[in-house]
Amino acid sequence: MNRTFCIIIGCLLMQFCQCETGWTQENSSYPPGIVIHNAPTISHEYIGSPSIVIMPDGTYIASHDYFGNKPSDTYVYISKDKGSSWTQIAELKSLTWATMFCRGEELYLIGISPKSTMGYGDFVVRKSLDCGYSWTEPKDEKSGLIRSGFYHTAPMPVVFHNGRYWRAMENMGQAWGWGPFSALMASIPCDANLQDAGQWVFSNELRYNPAWKEGTFAWLEGNAVVTPQGEVKDILRVAYKYDDLAAMTSVSADGRLMTFHPETDYIYFPGGSKKFTIRYDSISGRYWSLSNYILEKDRCDTIDSGAIRNTQVLMYSDDLMNWCIADTVLTCGNPELYGFQYVDWQFDGDDIIFVSRTAWKDGTGNPPRQHDANYLTFHRIRKFRSFVKHR
Repeated sequence: MNRTFCIIIGCLLMQFCQCETGWTQENSSYPPGIVIHNAPTISHEYIGSPSIVIMPDGTYIASHDYFGNKPSDTYVYISKDKGSSWTQIAELKSLTWATMFCRGEELYLIGISPKSTMGYGDFVVRKSLDCGYSWTEPKDEKSGLIRSGFYHTAPMPVVFHNGRYWRAMENMGQAWGWGPFSALMASIPCDANLQDAGQWVFSNELRYNPAWKEGTFAWLEGNAVVTPQGEVKDILRVAYKYDDLAAMTSVSADGRLMTFHPETDYIYFPGGSKKFTIRYDSISGRYWSLSNYILEKDRCDTIDSGAIRNTQVLMYSDDLMNWCIADTVLTCGNPELYGFQYVDWQFDGDDIIFVSRTAWKDGTGNPPRQHDANYLTFHRIRKFRSFVKHR
């Protein structure tokens, strides 16, 4: 499908929120969606790294961490009524940027044990056998301490392919700073002990070079995906002043070699300067994503494109190269203050469910900026496949 056609049609349809929770005006003290948790603005404790998973019995489990005035610990919540209500069930010390992932009844948090206030640290895997109430501790290389260093990630997909799980991440290489980051891919046999460091295979590391593309600075928060041809790729967010760019690296079949060719391996991706999650839907035969696309009315030279996070759009692609905006999921004014960001999501039958790190007015005032989220919110997009455009 022609990319220009997709963008024009998608933008024409961007009028209303398509979530079942409806629309909330910016002057409301309640954000769109169902509130899982509110950290009052006045506390300066900001919510980060939302993640969500659906257990085999249909139970929803969600998690997040904190930044700001609160340590980088992870908090876990459960919903047994399809997201209508939530209860906190666990607090995990020294865990940040973690992905919720289940292998049957086994529930995992795959993330970082931080070594500094920046969050960079050891790559760890923690496990729960009671639906998230209690968790293992990563004490050594046999119990979840997979690799020591100054690694970086976010709640990114764990993908099954050719008998292995694949999970993208980055290496900062030091305790301080931001970017340009080195991309890498980790993988492990699907029947292995996921907490045994010796079972994991790591690719080489590719450090980002800003000279590859004018106006770029770093790449990060990569998505492990499998192409229609069966090749493993890492599709990364690119810090880019014009917003709509992602980078696609290639990973060898054995998971040990990652390559990138700047002449051919950048792709047009609406909202690509912010974190996004890509998943493949076998029913529609398409890849889907939610991203922080910038509406034309919000594009300006006074706000960095990476900081404009007041809109989430639903997108799809047949080939990972060409993306079509299907509809606006969430949008509001005041992009300096409000944001729906770091969305993580799952297919749930005909629907998509997602959690958002949401910056919104609460009873103690406005957040200081859109980045500094004070809510974890839950949302549902009903019958998402019906938004596919047909020429």
